Amino acid sequence: MAYTPEMKELIKKVEATRPDRVAMAKNNEHYPALTLKEREEVLNKYHPDYQEDGKRKVKVGPNKGDVFQEEVAELLESQSIIKEDEADLSEPDYETDVLVIGGGGAGTSAALLASDGGADVIMATKLRHGDSNTIMAEGGIQAASQECDSPFYHYIDTIGGGHFTNQPDLVSTLAHDAPLSIAWLERLGMMFNKLEDGRMVVRHFGGSSRKRLHSAGDMTGAEIMRVVRDEARNRSDKITILEFCPAAELILDEDGKCAGAILYNLETQEFYVVKAKAVILATGGFGRLHIKGFACTNHYGATMDGVVMAYRVGVGNKYLYSTQYHPTGVVYPEQNVGLLITEKVRGLGAHVLNIDGEQFCFPLEPRDVESAELICEAMEKGKGVMTPTGRMGLWLDSPMIDEIHGEGTVKKELPAKFIQFARHGIDISKEPMLVYPTLHYQNGGVNINSDAETVVPGLYAAGEVMGGVHGENRLMGNSLQDIITFGRRAGAKAAEYIKGVDLKKPTLDHVAKFEKELTDAGIENPKTAPIILPDYSTDEVSAKRWTKVPIGGE
Repeated sequence: MAYTPEMKELIKKVEATRPDRVAMAKNNEHYPALTLKEREEVLNKYHPDYQEDGKRKVKVGPNKGDVFQEEVAELLESQSIIKEDEADLSEPDYETDVLVIGGGGAGTSAALLASDGGADVIMATKLRHGDSNTIMAEGGIQAASQECDSPFYHYIDTIGGGHFTNQPDLVSTLAHDAPLSIAWLERLGMMFNKLEDGRMVVRHFGGSSRKRLHSAGDMTGAEIMRVVRDEARNRSDKITILEFCPAAELILDEDGKCAGAILYNLETQEFYVVKAKAVILATGGFGRLHIKGFACTNHYGATMDGVVMAYRVGVGNKYLYSTQYHPTGVVYPEQNVGLLITEKVRGLGAHVLNIDGEQFCFPLEPRDVESAELICEAMEKGKGVMTPTGRMGLWLDSPMIDEIHGEGTVKKELPAKFIQFARHGIDISKEPMLVYPTLHYQNGGVNINSDAETVVPGLYAAGEVMGGVHGENRLMGNSLQDIITFGRRAGAKAAEYIKGVDLKKPTLDHVAKFEKELTDAGIENPKTAPIILPDYSTDEVSAKRWTKVPIGGE
């Protein structure tokens, strides 16, 4: 769906201001960034996280009394899919050393390192191996690999980007391990963007003090997933992959150690009991909860499963109330709504503009600040562009990238985005994109230490399911880095842990205990979770269902 004649008339205003803006960019002159005080003001007024509506206190569990978004709170207060008196744990369907729940970048990295440590691994994935937010990540991965940079600056930028709320030991681990992660990925065969002399191409991003972003075009996450998935598939003697088998509940032993999980086969609707000496949660985030009704960039299975299961065994979370809305999600064409436009576009010099073609913000503010500024410009000041379906957007002037860096740069640096828009009749090297903030990332999650350990012995977490490393706001490129850093650490530590473990009788006592808490707290008709998959069906479709399976939280 190409731009309508009315929209093409508005694009002329963008084209009219472009020559002056390109000239400024070439002279390294930029729209001024906000001060710390101004950032705080715009966040408090316009960022969805800072609004009081749609939130409430949780009545049970490790985070009892904390305030969360309604969508999150009802899952933390959910009842289990599994009924304790109906589950037979005495004869497991599978036994293994390490069970990895989740088949994205974090889970696959964990499986590889656990197998390196001599462990036999089962990796259970909700969909196909690789169907995850990792494969959808575009712009790049952070690491201090250049002479002008160091883990110290990576640490400082990350702490500042998180508004000084981050868990320091996790940030230190991330910054320290980042160059090692890049070297590991390259040894596996990852094709990073490089200069002719073989050095890595690195770029700035929102909140950066140094050029630190390594990329593979605008398909960095897909390239990471390609190499780790291939390596895992080549280790079939040590790594068994169960696709379409999400976890429904964790299993503990009588001493309170993690002892495996119950999986649910989406194809046959069977439950499988997996006995494992260690379990690694790598289930990703909660984008498909559509907090406050926002569209999202996340893959279909991003429904907060790991946090829910960990919560019932007593593992609390931090910063789970914090949601990252990426400043630039697609709002036109309609088929692409919510999909990510990588921050790399702005890193290459593209400006965000209002309906009059005017620049109104520094393009590389931290993501939450940038999103708040876009919301303010479009909704408060009324300077957004309305699509034919009634969505509000702002222009992202991608054609200026070719004018700054030379013709062909857009196609070379942003091949996936170029194709994505071209199939709908829009050439982003000649026409700007229409964007608006979209729900992108679960900033918080399960509590861990720097070795990816939770408070439950034998239970680890890595990737978006964990909390603390990003604080209340994540910088670009740190998500792809945390899946590798903490995935590798979780796998290595789990392989060490299992060598001295003697599991006792498996139980689901924690399920009964938690559901008693729900009753005692007066919570009636709690949602059933993990919800496994989002439910987008209409009321008419729902009324025609003859059977009820545990999908969509029914």
